[in-house]
Amino acid sequence: MKTIYSYLSFNGNCREAMVFYKKCLGGELSLQTIGESPLSETMPAKMKKCILHAVLSNKEFVLMGTDMVSESGLLKGNAVSLVLTCSSEKEIRECYKKLSQGGEQTHPLENTFWNALFGGLTDKYGNTWILNYNRGEIKQP
Repeated sequence: MKTIYSYLSFNGNCREAMVFYKKCLGGELSLQTIGESPLSETMPAKMKKCILHAVLSNKEFVLMGTDMVSESGLLKGNAVSLVLTCSSEKEIRECYKKLSQGGEQTHPLENTFWNALFGGLTDKYGNTWILNYNRGEIKQP
């Protein structure tokens, strides 16, 4: 099966956001600036410190990002969400608390009819997250 990764676009604050996500989620972070790439020669000096490509990963996830946006600029919307599936109640509560710092808790963590702990938030960078911890089999009424 093919794998789909999340790729986030930022407006000059990709480094800050990816470091924040690393603090929240852990993992290994690699960052490549425009100045470190072959694009360096063709880009304005003010863009040399911008992130061309960032990867935050561990054995369970890959999250990528960039400061490179099209000429139309960065347009944030609510059509895309990042889904974080957690392995314990403790983990989901910690991630929810960390990711929502400076953002908005749009759906408090709550127990669901599908036997999960579920919640949603928009982080301080305007990205929407859905968090889920599946407790096991769905409870039958």
